[in-house]
Amino acid sequence: MSGAAFGDWMKTVQAGVEEALGALLPPAGAVPHKLHEAMRYTVLGGGKRVRPLLVFAAGALYGADARALERAAAAVEMIHAYSLVHDDMPCMDDDDLRRGKPTVHVAYDEATALLVGDALQSQAFLVLAEGMDIPPARQVAMLRLLAHAAGSSGMCGGQAIDLDSVGISLTLEQLEQMHQLKTGALLRASVVLGALAGGDVSDAQMTALDAYAKAIGLAFQVVDDVLDATADSATLGKTAGKDAAANKPTYVSILGLEPSRVLAEKLRNDAHDALAPFGEKADRLRQLADLIVQRKA
Repeated sequence: MSGAAFGDWMKTVQAGVEEALGALLPPAGAVPHKLHEAMRYTVLGGGKRVRPLLVFAAGALYGADARALERAAAAVEMIHAYSLVHDDMPCMDDDDLRRGKPTVHVAYDEATALLVGDALQSQAFLVLAEGMDIPPARQVAMLRLLAHAAGSSGMCGGQAIDLDSVGISLTLEQLEQMHQLKTGALLRASVVLGALAGGDVSDAQMTALDAYAKAIGLAFQVVDDVLDATADSATLGKTAGKDAAANKPTYVSILGLEPSRVLAEKLRNDAHDALAPFGEKADRLRQLADLIVQRKA
């Protein structure tokens, strides 16, 4: 697969997911107007859509139906968007810029931002529970997977550890555990949701997908830490240097800048190696690993 072909594929998936999200979110004109408008402000028209891209790339391994993939991708993106809204609030990371525009509590107010996150979480499970022509047992497995990834044993748990870690020293192992929950759990869910949308996944295949997801999950955070230390706010679309200013432990603060870059490259190679059982069918997943590590924002 050529780089140009990958770029075209990305644009096609991103456009399709944007359309699906627009259809699956409540219309801005529906009561309560302000809440629904803010939900759409949060989700539409921004973001790299890495998680939906992973859903579609993994779904290609199993010939998943496009409609099922759209719903799975929209659900995981709604969970991701809700987490960003809450992360940015004054009681959490207190940021005023996200995806190049004012955060929800700045554009609206704190109460609306809180409700936007709550409503997007509920909407994600509604989207995943309806409109997919797959066996009920597999659909329940997908719902269970997303719930686990989003909760206290996944994303929320990682965020709780992150908040408790401000100003204290963590070992590399502790930092990895935090980010496997905070970032990695939802990235893993994206991969497995795509696979389950297409068919049953054998134990050996799940082991391979898990190894891939673990590698890209950590790589994503390592690169985030590098970019936070080296890029500007205009490039990132969010406030640069926030982690250092908040005295948060990061891969850069523990390892240093160049060793962090070396680690990201190692994790990219680990992700490629994990996909060996799938052959060329997993090229999209390999290209996404490259994208995650080589991105500039």
